[in-house]
Amino acid sequence: MTDWPILSIITFLPLVGAAFILFLNGTPDVVARNARWAALWTSLATFAISLVLWTDFDRSAGGFQFVERTVWIPGYSIGYHMGVDGISAPFILLSTFLTPLCILASWHVSERVREYMIAFLVLETFMVGTFAALDLLLFYVFFEAVLIPMFLIIGVWGGKRRVYAAFKFFLYTLAGSVLMLIAMLAIYWQTETTNIVELLEYGFPRQMQMWLWLAFFASFAVKVPMWPVHTWLPDAHVEAPTAGSVILAGVLLKMGGYGLVRFSVPMFPEASEYFTPLVFAMSIVAVIYTSLVALVQEDMKKLIAYSSVAHMGFVTMGIFAGTRQGVEGAMFQMISHGVVSGALFLCVGVVYDRLHTREIARYGGLVHRMPAYAVVFMVFTMASVGLPGTSGFVGEFLVLAGTYQMSTWAAALAATGVILGAAYMLYLYRRIVFGKLVRDDLKTMLDLDLREKIVFAPLVIATIWLGVQPKPVLDMIGPSVQAIVERYEADRAGSQTHVERPNSTTTAQVPETAR
Repeated sequence: MTDWPILSIITFLPLVGAAFILFLNGTPDVVARNARWAALWTSLATFAISLVLWTDFDRSAGGFQFVERTVWIPGYSIGYHMGVDGISAPFILLSTFLTPLCILASWHVSERVREYMIAFLVLETFMVGTFAALDLLLFYVFFEAVLIPMFLIIGVWGGKRRVYAAFKFFLYTLAGSVLMLIAMLAIYWQTETTNIVELLEYGFPRQMQMWLWLAFFASFAVKVPMWPVHTWLPDAHVEAPTAGSVILAGVLLKMGGYGLVRFSVPMFPEASEYFTPLVFAMSIVAVIYTSLVALVQEDMKKLIAYSSVAHMGFVTMGIFAGTRQGVEGAMFQMISHGVVSGALFLCVGVVYDRLHTREIARYGGLVHRMPAYAVVFMVFTMASVGLPGTSGFVGEFLVLAGTYQMSTWAAALAATGVILGAAYMLYLYRRIVFGKLVRDDLKTMLDLDLREKIVFAPLVIATIWLGVQPKPVLDMIGPSVQAIVERYEADRAGSQTHVERPNSTTTAQVPETAR
């Protein structure tokens, strides 16, 4: 284990790079060139340090590691408290893995390059901080701050309807988060602490759990996003620049799933059990309905955006199945989806840069001109479908297996999403890659260049490696998931026998450190 504050370094190193870029001097061309390289090297250094976190992580422990804690607001039990366990560590690595790829994919951005690179580095800080925070207020600050750089990325560098999409994204996510803030205030008044580690062990009264669960769920459901609060996502994806779509699908959506695993299930177990049928129903509708909507899309980005809603429906179902297989499958599915969906949006960006249209009907026969692109696109299409040997298969299989233990009908209905997913992804691939090359502008398109191959190579490797060798990731998340499942089952058994947890009605039994 390292003795230096590795989490703080990973979190705030991108801010150092952003500050360096802010004070660059020279001609506009020189500043733009230096900003690109500074952002790339900063993000690569951050990723390298996060690999140290990965290698030094104790996979046999289920508690929090690399803990850092200091007083932030004296007198209110609010501190700067950071730490990771098997649930949060993979998301930190996912965030630092995708950021340099996004910067490299944005190498040809020509407008306001300095501000663009600063926005991505600031966004990386907020993403990592969200997954590392162990204080409720600190978590909320990072969780909400993510909206600011993403709002700018969509609103400044997006498409024709970028302002509309940016405000829709901001207002949807902010509205749910306001309810979560009110719930956090209620938690503080009840327990007199914002320490997440202590709150995970605190037994809230059943009636209070119901209201708190709904407030937290309002925020996380929008972020996932779950049906029917998913309508902001297709607009945001379509109007966002390619790298913005990658981060939005790869990391920001996972914050909703992470919040459900970190807060909703372990903190409010009785409420989670009560609302499980509702979550199952919403998840099944998301899987089937958005898959059908994806089938009729004519815009490549919209199709992949709706597929993201369907895949995240598997995630929410696995989380609330309450079984180890289900929760582990949901975690693995989020990691896999972060890699695969991000790569699919990059695939769209490649052809958009050449033809400046995302209309599916405008393409066809690209395999004749872009064989390398066809192979790369095929790998991620198969992973999205859930082909064995790719990362998409492991998560979906575990989710369905875990859900089957709780509800045969829910698992059977969700399984139809696998069939529909194969339908719309293979339909997309066939129309773009196969067929005759008849359009003149398609006959002049160039295959992947060196920079694009460098971007796709680690994504292809990660997709296949996670599918063939999922054990390292499952070993990391296993003990933490097991602890959550055991606590959830114990609380569920206690509620069924009407045995109240000892500190559920009075603050006199709050742990000494929480007073």
